[in-house]
Amino acid sequence: MDVLVLGGAGVDTIVYVPELPLPYADSHMIRPGIVTRAGQTGDFVALGLHRLGLRTHHLDMLGADPEGDLVRGFHRDQGIPLTEVRQPAGTKRAVNLVGPDGRRLSLYDATRGRDDDRLPPQVVKALAARSGHAHVSLTQPCAHALPELRDSGVTISTDLHDWDGRDAYHEPFALTADLVFLSTTALDDPERTLRDIAARGRASAVIGTSGAAGAHLLTGPDAELVHIPAVSPPTPVVDSNGAGDAFVAGFLHAWLAGAPVLTCALHGAVAGAYACTVPSTRADAIGRDALLAEVARLRGAAGGH
Repeated sequence: MDVLVLGGAGVDTIVYVPELPLPYADSHMIRPGIVTRAGQTGDFVALGLHRLGLRTHHLDMLGADPEGDLVRGFHRDQGIPLTEVRQPAGTKRAVNLVGPDGRRLSLYDATRGRDDDRLPPQVVKALAARSGHAHVSLTQPCAHALPELRDSGVTISTDLHDWDGRDAYHEPFALTADLVFLSTTALDDPERTLRDIAARGRASAVIGTSGAAGAHLLTGPDAELVHIPAVSPPTPVVDSNGAGDAFVAGFLHAWLAGAPVLTCALHGAVAGAYACTVPSTRADAIGRDALLAEVARLRGAAGGH
């Protein structure tokens, strides 16, 4: 396997709303409808990597419930191998409210997990031994698998999503991974947080994504903070859901091939832009040929840089 993805398997119910924040009313008529489909952060990273030709395996806890059946069906239909550990509390689920401009508000069901949940260490070790890299989702109980992954010798990436830079739950992920991705949405001082991760952790690169404002890349606590411009999507933006997961997949595709980190960031930006053109109700990701063609076009337009 090229990449083992841990955690982040679940089901989202997509509700397109007239605006965000949603005005209070007794009721709203929803068009084009309400759709429940498999696909949370780990599922979408796995899909993105798989579409880019990387041999990908997904490990997470799932319930014996209809939501779990949707996740199992998603992996079967996409051709992505899945190892599941039974979750008595049920499969993770969320409701995503999506506005006309593509912004989203996610409501996560916090009952679908327990404090003593664990991915069996022997399963983590066995899968890691067959993998070159592990991407660890922020979902519980993945933090407990970090020591086994570190001991296995695989490189590790993680996505801290909208971390505020203070919540202690995120710290083991931030300080253990070789590549750290995060959204700058909730950060008072993004540069300070990126430099803190680089100084205290193991990361050779920390990437803060800022949507239409692009991203910032840091390769060390004293390195220059480099701005990565956003890439114009090939068609109109309809939904930002999954853009961060696509950025991770595009970045990893280039990084695992040994590309320079600036090239990796461009791959991520192209994949993330494509994801913004895909409705939340549909599971899709950019393919390898389309990604490489767009990267080549952009580098050509920039004089090869």
